[in-house]
Amino acid sequence: MDTTIPRRQALIMLAAASAVPFGGSFLCNALAAAIDDQPAGSVKRPMATLLTTKTKFSNDPKAADKRPSKPEDIFQISLAQWSLHDAFYKKTLDHLDFPKVAKETYNIDAVEYVNTFFAKKGDEAYVNELHKRCTDLGVKSVLIMCDGEGLIGDPDETKRAKTVDNHQKWLDAAKILGCHSIRVNAGSEGSYEEQKLLAADGLHQLCDCADKLDLNVIVENHGGLSSNGKWLAEVMTLTDHPRVGTLPDFGNFTIAEGKEYDLYQGVTDMIPYAKGVSAKSHDFHPKTGDETRKDYGRLMRLVYRAGYRGRVGIEYEGKILSQPDGVRATKTLLEKVRAEIFAEATKA
Repeated sequence: MDTTIPRRQALIMLAAASAVPFGGSFLCNALAAAIDDQPAGSVKRPMATLLTTKTKFSNDPKAADKRPSKPEDIFQISLAQWSLHDAFYKKTLDHLDFPKVAKETYNIDAVEYVNTFFAKKGDEAYVNELHKRCTDLGVKSVLIMCDGEGLIGDPDETKRAKTVDNHQKWLDAAKILGCHSIRVNAGSEGSYEEQKLLAADGLHQLCDCADKLDLNVIVENHGGLSSNGKWLAEVMTLTDHPRVGTLPDFGNFTIAEGKEYDLYQGVTDMIPYAKGVSAKSHDFHPKTGDETRKDYGRLMRLVYRAGYRGRVGIEYEGKILSQPDGVRATKTLLEKVRAEIFAEATKA
């Protein structure tokens, strides 16, 4: 069998005969729609990986049965650079000083970068300096959030390939820094099913690049169909690559104006594939310190019971507290919820 997608009829016949977790009818419709009026081979994925799912994703609910020995076994905290975006945009805080601020101001020993704030993009010496500062401080670089590099699911094959190529410099930077992942957006155009296929194709290509550097490619719910948890989970299945994963964000479930996906359902959909978690926060109760828009206890228990044991990144985006105070409030709340989960998990 040719390693590129053949003509429409052969594809439909093979899809119809294939057993996939979410139903062959979807695959028939998605593949047929996506390649209508396109040259044969325009979606360059091995047919076998489009029609079967081999990848076993890492989060195992059975992990919740293991008794933690300390609260940090539940999860550890990192700081997302976006939490302090005002200072970075105003240049009152330098990107190279972010690890120092995280460690010395907030007592957080792991950071998540935003590519926008790298003063020199694709500059190895600049990235090496950042890595040196992290090493000197004992700060772990977790991931780089990548925006503005094109649509990973662009309908145009050439543009889709260019988007993959645009992310290479961030993979190189992540490798130097010791990150485990880059975060990308699953942007595309077309119908629900067309976008799913196109995003999976672009992600698979990028994951092949990441695999050479022992890195992961993770997708955040970040607007459009990526904020539909069911859609994004199906993209993970279609991508079918051990390097792909999700970054569930506790806030970005607006699909379009006036169209929201349920937060708790979204996290439930995404968490089996998660290689990171973004604890988005906005407003806090002045007495209890609880987040007023979402139930952090419920969310973090969903995360814990799914078997996720990685970093949870603070991403404050509120307007009432200052950004520094918002970071502190989120950290306090995460520590409170973690202590509650630890107590439940170690109850005799």
